[in-house]
Amino acid sequence: MSFKENLLAKIKINGLAAKVIDSIGPAESGRKIDKETMRSLLEMSPYQYQKARDLDLYVEGIDEKQKKILVLDNELPIYQTTIDDVAMRKSPLIKEMANIRNIIKILKDSDVKLSRKQESVKAIQSECIDRLDLSYNESDINEIAADGQASFERDYTDGVIECLGLFAELLDYKPAPKAFQLSRHKIIGELTPKAGGEVLYGPMIIYSLIHGTLKLIEEQISSFDKTKIELVQQVAAGKQKAAIEGADVFQFLKNTVLK
Repeated sequence: MSFKENLLAKIKINGLAAKVIDSIGPAESGRKIDKETMRSLLEMSPYQYQKARDLDLYVEGIDEKQKKILVLDNELPIYQTTIDDVAMRKSPLIKEMANIRNIIKILKDSDVKLSRKQESVKAIQSECIDRLDLSYNESDINEIAADGQASFERDYTDGVIECLGLFAELLDYKPAPKAFQLSRHKIIGELTPKAGGEVLYGPMIIYSLIHGTLKLIEEQISSFDKTKIELVQQVAAGKQKAAIEGADVFQFLKNTVLK
């Protein structure tokens, strides 16, 4: 796959993992893990599906005796053991429970359990990303910038959003914090947390989903500075001039990545 395709895959992996983690609640909450999203994440991993008794297992290291095995249930445990051992511990037969050693294994699985819940999701997320070639050169970044410019000039909203997302991943730009959010706008930028709940935000890119305008504010602005936040709103509304506007914003993003 191309660098752009691999970077899009990374963004998808991170999004799937975040959605699964968001679905996890404390044991007493009764919340159910989003299994379908977890399946989608596992499909991008080196784990292979296998059914054992009534268990949905995802197995890494099929040819090895001791395997890493994720059980797709509400706990999402990952074990380092055999499929038969996991089946006995998680879905024991009556005859197996007659053995005291088996009962001990069923009641205490810390000897083979590597992780559970959020930690398991993060482990799978990491293994998915490790499979991607995320090295790039100048031509790869030029291609993303050119795609963004072409999408903007054609008023192709999905293409603009995709390329902004790619640059956000490359530059570690974050969605606008609450103080900077604007209805019907996609905003990404550099976020720096400060003491006392203050954040500095900027440079920031403001894309209007209604009017298709694209604007850059270069300076960092404090979430406590109401005057500057009002200026951001005026720039978005076209009442104040932005530092850079239109397709040239993608040139700024490209140059920032290549610095």
